[in-house]
Amino acid sequence: MHRLLSIATILCLVLLASCSSTPESYTYKFVPGKSAVLQGKYALIPENCPEPVKRAVAAGNRLQGKPYIYGGGHRRIDDVGYDCSGTLSYVLHHAGLLKTPMASSEFRTFGKPGPGKWITIYARRGHVFCTIAGLRLDTGYNGENEGPKWSTRPRPTKGCVVRHIPGL
Repeated sequence: MHRLLSIATILCLVLLASCSSTPESYTYKFVPGKSAVLQGKYALIPENCPEPVKRAVAAGNRLQGKPYIYGGGHRRIDDVGYDCSGTLSYVLHHAGLLKTPMASSEFRTFGKPGPGKWITIYARRGHVFCTIAGLRLDTGYNGENEGPKWSTRPRPTKGCVVRHIPGL
């Protein structure tokens, strides 16, 4: 009996381990008091969010209208344009959460596994984007090929590693 129980337990654990904890796509869901909202191209911050989140949203707002430049934001945080990891590096730096710029592949191991309460990072080979207070900040999949933008549009997350900053 114990042997059957052990085999059944192992089988369940193997099946659970094969399930991905990464959702199939990002979908914006408004939660009162927790979600940022779009007003034009800018994000409005929920009043009760932590200070680093407020700084991250403000930094993301400053990037609106900047062009996409491959490698932008890597040699220096304040640049004329940004790529995906330069965008995330800029936002996290100005939130006080990152000292130096990182490449997209480095974000695959940044912070802790799983989604965050306020900031979630979606990193895969060759691309990274994030959600801050529920809004997606991304340089791709917005319908245009024009630099960092806030978006509520859904985006597939296949192949992404989901990470968060402890406490956020």
